[in-house]
Amino acid sequence: MINRARLFRRIRNLLIQLTLCVLILTVVPIIALRWVDPPTTLFMLADRWEAALEDEPGYRFRYEWRDLAGIDPDIQLAVIAAEDQRFADHGGFDLIEIGNAVSARLDGTSTRGASTLTQQTAKNLFLWSGQSWVRKGLEAWLTLWIEWLWPKTRILEVYLNIAEFGPGVFGVEAASRRFFNTSAERLSAERSALLAAVLPNPGVYRVDAPGPKVLNRQRWILKQIRGIGGNAYLRRLE
Repeated sequence: MINRARLFRRIRNLLIQLTLCVLILTVVPIIALRWVDPPTTLFMLADRWEAALEDEPGYRFRYEWRDLAGIDPDIQLAVIAAEDQRFADHGGFDLIEIGNAVSARLDGTSTRGASTLTQQTAKNLFLWSGQSWVRKGLEAWLTLWIEWLWPKTRILEVYLNIAEFGPGVFGVEAASRRFFNTSAERLSAERSALLAAVLPNPGVYRVDAPGPKVLNRQRWILKQIRGIGGNAYLRRLE
C-alpha cells in the first residue's frame, strides 16, 4: 500500500512539473515574439486550410509584415477608436466594457464584444475561433502574459499585422494593397476608418463593397478618433 505522504509528494511533484511545462510553453513563445515577427498564425493557417478544403474560387492568401513605424498613424488610431479606446490604460482587460457587456446581456439588449486589442492579439496569434470556455480561459491566460512582457506599441504592431480585413487578407499592409493599391504608410483617415469598420466581422462586412452599416461605422470611427485625442493618444503608448 502506497504511503499517503509519498503519494502526496508524487502528486505535488507532478503538479509542479506540469506548471513549469505550461509556463515554458506560454512564456518562451511570447518572449520570442516580442522581437520576432510572426511568420503566420493559427487563424491564418485555419483560413488557408478551409479555403483549400472548400476549393474557394478566387481565394488568394495575402500577408505582408509592416513595422509600426511604417504604418500610418491614421489606421493605428482608427483601430484603437473602433476596437479598444481604453487600450492605453487597461492591463489587458477592459473592466468597464466587460461590465457593460454583462449588463446588456442581462437586460436582453445587444452590444459589441468587450475584447481588448490584447485579447484579440492573443486569440488571433495562438488560438482558434469559437466561443468555448476553454478557449476564453486560454485567451485570458495568454493576455496576461502578453500585457506583462510586451510594450503597448508591440501589441498594437502585432495586432495590426495579423488582424483579418477580408477573406485571405491579413494585416494592414496586405489590406491597403488589396483594397486601395497603396501602402499602409500612405492611408488616409477615411480609408483607415473604412478598414477598421469591417473588423467586427470581416467575413461579412466588405471594404471593397461597403454597405450602410459599414459606412455608418466608418463615420462613427472618424468621430471617435477626434474624441480620444488623435495623435496625442499614440504618444501615450510610447
